Amino acid sequence: MAEKKTVDHGYTEESIRSLDWKEHIRTRPGMYIGKLGDGSSKDDGIYVLLKEVVDNCIDEHVMGYGKVIDIQIKDGNVEIRDYGRGIPLGKVVECVSKINTGGKYDSKAFQKSVGLNGVGTKAVNALSSWFRVQSFREGRMKAAEFSKGNLVKDEREKASDEKNGTLISFHPDDSVFSNFRYNRDYVESMLWNYVFLNKGLTIRFNDKEFYSENGLRDLLERNLSDEILYPIIHLRGDDVEIAFTHTTSYGEEYYSFVNGQHTTQGGTHQAAFREAIVKTIREFYKKEFDASDVRTSILAAVSVRVQEPVFESQTKTKLGSLVREPNGLAIRTWINDFVKTELDNYLHKYPETAKAIEQKIQQSERERKEIAGIKKLANERAKKANLHNKKLRDCRVHLNTKHIDRQESTIFITEGDSASGSITKARDVNTQAVFSLKGKPLNCYGMTKKVVYENEEFNLLQNALSIEDGLDDLRYNKIVFATDADVDGMHIRLLLMTFFLQFFPELIKNGHVYILQTPLFRVRNKRETIYCYNDGERQRAIQKLGPKPEITRFKGLGEISPDEFAHFIGKKMRLEPVLLSQEETIHHLLDYYMGKNTPDRQEFIISKLRVEKDVVKEELLEN
Repeated sequence: MAEKKTVDHGYTEESIRSLDWKEHIRTRPGMYIGKLGDGSSKDDGIYVLLKEVVDNCIDEHVMGYGKVIDIQIKDGNVEIRDYGRGIPLGKVVECVSKINTGGKYDSKAFQKSVGLNGVGTKAVNALSSWFRVQSFREGRMKAAEFSKGNLVKDEREKASDEKNGTLISFHPDDSVFSNFRYNRDYVESMLWNYVFLNKGLTIRFNDKEFYSENGLRDLLERNLSDEILYPIIHLRGDDVEIAFTHTTSYGEEYYSFVNGQHTTQGGTHQAAFREAIVKTIREFYKKEFDASDVRTSILAAVSVRVQEPVFESQTKTKLGSLVREPNGLAIRTWINDFVKTELDNYLHKYPETAKAIEQKIQQSERERKEIAGIKKLANERAKKANLHNKKLRDCRVHLNTKHIDRQESTIFITEGDSASGSITKARDVNTQAVFSLKGKPLNCYGMTKKVVYENEEFNLLQNALSIEDGLDDLRYNKIVFATDADVDGMHIRLLLMTFFLQFFPELIKNGHVYILQTPLFRVRNKRETIYCYNDGERQRAIQKLGPKPEITRFKGLGEISPDEFAHFIGKKMRLEPVLLSQEETIHHLLDYYMGKNTPDRQEFIISKLRVEKDVVKEELLEN
């Protein structure tokens, strides 16, 4: 047998490169800020850039310097001013452009801070087309400007009558974050969390002021989307704060924080609280309640402060620390002891709340036992349905590995064979899956979770997403409704939203659900084709292409060829996040849109029909 030859593909000394700090960040931005995105998702990189700068301001506040932070965002330009101590003037340039440089390494200067890795503002600098830092300190000012991490202006120190503090301004690089836009709701949610977690702090953002008097209790009250079964329990101790209640919704919902950082993926502290509340409840009532019955419908917030926390990534979304410094007590033990003491005392002091909790647990127990038999049969049916071949065209990230990378995976929920066929042929098979609906889903408003297992469509969808027992095993970061932009398509969206809001509201609350925006028009001539998502874009396309271009209005997704669809679900995919209004509870929202007909809803529908008719009439006259 001939010996197989190997080729080195030019692997020589010249193949070995050393990147400087800014090149490394720009070449591998995901290592520093997670995914990039365009701002349509709350964990997109532009929000991480904002957070990294604000975190430094918060650390100043925690150390007792500066009670106000001013933030301005306009046309993608960001300006953040704190009134802390200000960066030492001789180190201003180094602090924003030299990796592993900063004051957070000195535990005396910054205790229990978040930014421990000396990377934050450097990543912001490297990933911004324009970045300016100004430090005001004891009547003096030092400033410097950068472009993509390169120093372009190093100003001399000069006198200043500004208050002490730091002012950082930047514009995210459009070549890295294409077509980005800051979503005001996402920014405000982030800023609210900062003031909930930092007593005495005021944040002024554009034309709005953020301040909280009651910490995590205010956080829960602001994020309530269902009726609560008893007053919020609010417990505070040294470096730990917990608030929780039970609501009328299904599932579990947690807001967890470490040193003011929103750990969206939880971690050691959140897991410790989930264990501690079950243990404490069992001991208080002297009953071996099932853990799921204790935690079902819980809404909770957990905040801890520890020295030198260990996170599982640079974006700090999950706490990995097992020990609370400096006393060496395990975080699990620390939180368990705190909950056991404080919650037990609370329940003895407020027997009416204790009774309400017991009744809620007993109700959950009855519902769990009621659906136990149905659940087993439904799961067997899901396996027999040959899910992966008929209903779900999965992506390779799930088919080939047990590791689930939720950040990179998307599932499109489509209607009909033609639409699902086009998307299936056009998708990225590595990260994009397609789930095909058979007709319109059931209106499940007001029904119990029993219907999820009795209804084949809902059961298969639940299995495809792997959300039966919560979001820990959620297989896709983005769940995208891909329906026609007509009345039937709108109705299917409403029915799907009703399903998620009724039984899995945390999917929407945690920003996993989106609506795919597909073009309404194609305007083209022999030289160029422009896809338009609204009438304004259509008018501009007509003006650009000149007289009498060919105009096509897409009536449904099935009319868009797979070749065309590839443009709309790729890197430039337009997604509209499904957001919940803070003004209405889920119950009232669903009752209005999906409950019995009321005069108010009839008037709402009629007014929308009038608008649609006017638009159609205008299009007919123009064409």
